[in-house]
Amino acid sequence: MQFGLTETQQMLKNTARSFFPSECPISEVRRLMETDGAYDERLWHKLAGHGWTGILFDESLGGMGLGLVEMAVAAEEMGRSLLPGPYFSTVFVAGALLDRLPPGRGRLEAICKGRLRATLALLEQNASWEAGSVEVQLRKGRLTGTKLLVPDAGVSDVLLCVVRSGRELAIAEVSASAPGVSIRGMPSIDRTRQLYSVRFDGAPADLLARGAEAQDALDHATDVATVALVAEMVGGMQRILELTVEYAKTRKQFGKAIGQFQSVQHQCADMLLLTESSRSAAYYAAWALDEDAADARTAVSVAKAYASEAYREVGNRGIQVHGGMGFTWENDIHLYYRRAKASEIAFGDATFHRERIARTVVDLRAPQEAPVGASSSM
Repeated sequence: MQFGLTETQQMLKNTARSFFPSECPISEVRRLMETDGAYDERLWHKLAGHGWTGILFDESLGGMGLGLVEMAVAAEEMGRSLLPGPYFSTVFVAGALLDRLPPGRGRLEAICKGRLRATLALLEQNASWEAGSVEVQLRKGRLTGTKLLVPDAGVSDVLLCVVRSGRELAIAEVSASAPGVSIRGMPSIDRTRQLYSVRFDGAPADLLARGAEAQDALDHATDVATVALVAEMVGGMQRILELTVEYAKTRKQFGKAIGQFQSVQHQCADMLLLTESSRSAAYYAAWALDEDAADARTAVSVAKAYASEAYREVGNRGIQVHGGMGFTWENDIHLYYRRAKASEIAFGDATFHRERIARTVVDLRAPQEAPVGASSSM
């Protein structure tokens, strides 16, 4: 892999760095987080018009046909600007899932053109990210049960539900406005990315996949979404670092800027280390997943486990350097800290991903271990 961005990737980064702060400045983020769904139709059409909703998908569908490293480049800038609303759940989650399911690919053209918003309904009462914990049932084309913590469900047109069809795992598509679908808002720490409970009472659903096909598509989509989320987290860390360094240069105590004090410099240096380490992990995971490397899923878990704690720690240190100012509503640091806490548990926290890495290590070693009671010969 290359340890730097190509000329094309750098151009994409520069375009994103210019687009997102200008079209959705922090004042607009604050406005949207007070609305239902944090959704603005004008902004959505701007995203679609500039091709961002089709970044991952084939040009034949109206997309840009770019890879996961390019996705990470764009996601980092989105995280730096705290992009609100249903973009992440539509493109990086639902879109990545539909892209692996032949019956669902017809929906991708609508997503690319900004005509469709979608989300993934996975979590239930047990709040487990393991698909084996799913209990909502699909029987004779009807869904019954409740999904919790569904992102952006209130502004989505389509819900992609992970369910059971008999004993098999399945992916079913449900219209958010279908009879038998009830959507209610849930409390969430990050108001830029709102959560909902969705109750299905015999709601009509279309089966997209089941069994191994459904599991493979779900694994791929959650890995893509996790990499995109880590890249977003890197962008948030970068912005907290920038705000903190800027503040340390201007805030004065005892007649000089606090940035001249060694203790403050140590805080900023640690924030830089956490940010750069997370960035390296994110981009390697994106490359490994794109190249179908043997360690791709492990790389995704390493990146998420590290960034989950790093983003929170960068937020802690940024607030500490700001002092009392860091806790005020008017300061932007707390908005990033809210996103950090929400992102920390999304698609599995550090503990979840360390356990996933451990299971991978055990699986690799298992065939090499001699059965109990076997004897060795010289």
